[in-house]
Amino acid sequence: MDCVTMEKIVSLAKRRGFVFQSSEIYGGQSGAWDYGPLGVELKNRIARNWWREMIQLNDNIVGLDSAILMHPRTWEASGHIENFTDPLIDCKQCKSRFRADQLPQENRTAKKCPDCGGELTDTRRFNLMFKTHSGPLEDSTSLIYLRPETAQGIYVNYKNIIQANRLKIPFGIAQIGKAFRNEIVTKNFIFRTCEFEQMEMQYFVKPGSDTEWFEEWKKRRWAYYEKLGVRMDRLRWHQHGPDELAHYAKDAYDIEYLFPMGWKELEGVHNRSNYDLSRHIEFSGKDLQYIDQDNNERYVPFIIETSAGLTRTLLMILCDAYDEEEVEGETRTVLRFHPALAPVTVAVLPLMKKDGLASAARDLQNELKEDFTTDYDQAGAIGRRYRRQDEAGTPFCLTVDYQSKEDNTVTLRFRDSMEQIRIARAELKDRLRQEIKAYRRFA
Repeated sequence: MDCVTMEKIVSLAKRRGFVFQSSEIYGGQSGAWDYGPLGVELKNRIARNWWREMIQLNDNIVGLDSAILMHPRTWEASGHIENFTDPLIDCKQCKSRFRADQLPQENRTAKKCPDCGGELTDTRRFNLMFKTHSGPLEDSTSLIYLRPETAQGIYVNYKNIIQANRLKIPFGIAQIGKAFRNEIVTKNFIFRTCEFEQMEMQYFVKPGSDTEWFEEWKKRRWAYYEKLGVRMDRLRWHQHGPDELAHYAKDAYDIEYLFPMGWKELEGVHNRSNYDLSRHIEFSGKDLQYIDQDNNERYVPFIIETSAGLTRTLLMILCDAYDEEEVEGETRTVLRFHPALAPVTVAVLPLMKKDGLASAARDLQNELKEDFTTDYDQAGAIGRRYRRQDEAGTPFCLTVDYQSKEDNTVTLRFRDSMEQIRIARAELKDRLRQEIKAYRRFA
């Protein structure tokens, strides 16, 4: 892990088509990034894994896809209009902007800019929500916001989902979707951006059982990263202190990852109490109490939230998978993705373009693509092609050579060990499935 730097991650991400700067030909758009062919595939695989963990493996959690644009009163009720702010300071000389809570204490005390030494302004509160207008007129009646989180879409639909799906407490609602925050400072590549995607699950429980469920979901979310093959010594828990707790939270913990820029939040597990539903009852005038017919009770549920950034998780996976090692006097750069996450599962490589090897390799790729994500590469020496696939994180390479034409076998190469074995084409699919299922990164 000592070899991982943000500069190397950014360079590889662009070189191999994971992430590009948005609108790069115009100088780029701050706080926005585009996901290339490998990036969008990795992002989709992370999302599918999370969705499987939440929905497929839990009988009492269902999915939702709520709208980005919501009634403005939603954000009054949630407290975002009043509380969703950061402390902003400007430099009068160089015009740089800073979050006051991230400035060194000596700069805040002396009111001196850390960049140029100029005088700093007084601190003022800056609301992070993006504003826009709905309809042909731009006035106060048409003001609307791009959602800063996906959770509120779950809360306003919770009663609809109970009625439609006949759910009983405890139950959860999960959602993956875009969110937008007008950050004062965007930095560290895709770690903090203005446009991003969240993977959130809201678990509705009976008041009094919330502490128990809070601890349960902490255990489940920690175990999830073990499944992904993440370096667990690079993860830790951080409990929010009294000055960190959000206005809605009874208790909150972050799972932090040791990124190249230090320990940073990866996912939050929060006990949101019954704040959100109580506020929506107050502002909407609708009865959002849960009716427990079995016990003849009515109450406003407490909510346990698990909230992870999809794009931030992608950055973590890139950093965690990145490795360098010396092979025959040269540095091999490799992304050691879990095969379930790798954008390309298997690459098919003809040893030569001629003598029908390329045609045979194409036939093999077509045979495999129904079951696996595949790539085909015939350009350059075979060793150079292996290195390209290593940088893309492809766990398996298949080489079609002259022996393949004689006995219908191919060479199967393993990314992590670089071991090569000979295997019959008829056994390939089963062998690949076994390798994926049995994969242990640190075995």
